[in-house]
Amino acid sequence: MAPLLVWAVTRAVLLLFVFKVCTVPGGMDITTDVSVIYHGWYEQLSSGTFPSDDVTWQYPPAAALVILSPGLLTGLGLVSYASAFFVLACAADAVVLGLLLYAARQRGQRDPGAGSRRRAGVWAWVAGVPLLGPTAYARYDLMVTVLAVAALLAAARHPRAAGVLAGLGALVKVWPALLLLGTARGRATRAIWLSALGTALVVTAGFTATMPGALDFLSAQGGRGTEVESVGSLVLHAARQFGWEGQVLLRYGSMEFVGPGVRNVSNAAVVLTGLGFGWLVLWRLRARVWTSATMADAALAGVLVFVVTSRVLSPQYLVWLVGLAAVCLTLRASRQALPAWLVVVAAGLTQLEFPVWFADVVTGGGRGTVVLAVRNAVLVVAAVLSCVRLWRSAVPRPSEPDEVPRPREEATAVAAAGPPFRDAVGPAHSSASER
Repeated sequence: MAPLLVWAVTRAVLLLFVFKVCTVPGGMDITTDVSVIYHGWYEQLSSGTFPSDDVTWQYPPAAALVILSPGLLTGLGLVSYASAFFVLACAADAVVLGLLLYAARQRGQRDPGAGSRRRAGVWAWVAGVPLLGPTAYARYDLMVTVLAVAALLAAARHPRAAGVLAGLGALVKVWPALLLLGTARGRATRAIWLSALGTALVVTAGFTATMPGALDFLSAQGGRGTEVESVGSLVLHAARQFGWEGQVLLRYGSMEFVGPGVRNVSNAAVVLTGLGFGWLVLWRLRARVWTSATMADAALAGVLVFVVTSRVLSPQYLVWLVGLAAVCLTLRASRQALPAWLVVVAAGLTQLEFPVWFADVVTGGGRGTVVLAVRNAVLVVAAVLSCVRLWRSAVPRPSEPDEVPRPREEATAVAAAGPPFRDAVGPAHSSASER
């Protein structure tokens, strides 16, 4: 009951802010993305075409479903587009909570001794979203996070359904494709990957056949620069303390650095992203130990890698990370407890840098820049720890055999994942939340 009560109170507060009953600290109107940009997209999408001529549209075709969904409520003539969007965002938030509560309850039935530890993921979600602030309700990232959380929690028993959810999520905002990294080799991988690919192909073909511009998003990211909140931007934040002559401009819907050396920083970020992807592929090739939490652990590590190396790190990206962290904390076999809680800490720091002190971030003021640097440092530490733990949990040491004996009942529980699948987490090991 306690998580539900805290969720209800904190979400009521978030709704007061997005409905402008309360003023967002710092005085910034964070709802214009919905009331102006999203509403503009809604108008054009309703006419049957994608807003390809709008540089702020950089999303896969299924994002149109999210942007159009408030029309289900506005069609009744009772609420505005923005109001309908906020209600749906709250509903998506509630669905994630429900999924986590259900998963925690199932874990409690299998492991009565887990006690309150099984609720760690629930509490991470309940606390993480309001720590991020009303921005969580003023962007559409909650809607795609629902798909990712549902896919991860369904993977063990319903791999095909998980693949459908992951494929649809990837067509809403790309990053859920990273959920496929940690699927156990054998039948599990075939089932999830094929269903994800089939879903992506069918949905993409449907949009391509019916709405012009469905694939224009593929070239939309090419001109992006270094956004002021990204990890790489700290180089430029530091440089302007020593007389760097660049400036910050609104480009592609975000505040980006423009000036000498910016292209080099952006190119370095692209290289780091490529190296990060290469490491994830190497992990996939070397991994031999698969647990019920490997898919979620790999998803958190993968998304952290791409977030900290990206040229853009918008505050709403923390919604994805909080959702993945909550799933990891819900799964007993997960090794991501510390990185997951660091993500929750980063969510709270993110609200300080945006919107509270965002003016300082843009102008180079002390408070905002320092908080931004600390937030980014926390995310980098979380990413490194997450990758190290993922590697150690899945890649056997040279002195270890590729296969380890398992209790009979444990082998039966994971047989559905398909060979080769083995779980290094025996009954004698502690849970992730104890580490």
